Amino acid sequence: MGPGPQILRNVAYIVGDGMQPIVDLVYPPRCPLCGDAILAQGALCAECWSDLEVPGEPSCASCQRPIGQTVRARRGTCFACAADPPRHSGVIAATIYDDASRKLILSFKHGGKIALAPLLGRLMAARIAPPADESPLLVPVPLHRWRIWQRGFNQAALLAREIATQGKGELLVDALIRRKRTPSLGGLSREARERALSGAIAVRAGAKSEISDRHVLLVDDVLTSGATSNACVNALLDAGAASVRIVCFARVVDAGSTS
Repeated sequence: MGPGPQILRNVAYIVGDGMQPIVDLVYPPRCPLCGDAILAQGALCAECWSDLEVPGEPSCASCQRPIGQTVRARRGTCFACAADPPRHSGVIAATIYDDASRKLILSFKHGGKIALAPLLGRLMAARIAPPADESPLLVPVPLHRWRIWQRGFNQAALLAREIATQGKGELLVDALIRRKRTPSLGGLSREARERALSGAIAVRAGAKSEISDRHVLLVDDVLTSGATSNACVNALLDAGAASVRIVCFARVVDAGSTS
């Protein structure tokens, strides 16, 4: 029995477009969400496109969390950001975390379907305004070396690379390092998350000169509580970055989220 369709798609992603016609011939393109036939690999069918929820307005001027018209008109920011202003300069999310985006993320990150990176990366890049002058640095959220060894890749780094190919920034893939393994942050209080991440993320010594005075786009797949991204933002700003914006494929929006 030959290699499965996903293995061939991953290989085509790694080696480039030259192998794509072979993959299309052996395994015709199908929507990664529902499995229906589509015209080209790395896309969604029309119905599944409509299932993806794109962030809209009105939203918080700081974290882009959806807020009511009255709050937007009166203060511009959500109550969380007003009470505890974040150090980052904004959040850019391609989608709201829901069933459709969740399935894509799980397939990409835990299902090993790295061939989804171009699709997710294009959707993220489409939300980023073209640089006015100097291109920003694209810095992925780091994984601990043991996590990379187990998974085989850093999903944030693959997404950052795709965004760079769309001309939305300059990739600096190893700017941040994760110095210690951290437990799952789900279900932990804000204080417990901060304790778990204390000292875990730092700027690589050799990257400080490249980060100094540069505008940075911090790239990740999902923004949930914001604890990990905040640790990255703090490390980058403390190393001299001019500003840091967070770019993610899916943004979790609920009462328990923080910027």
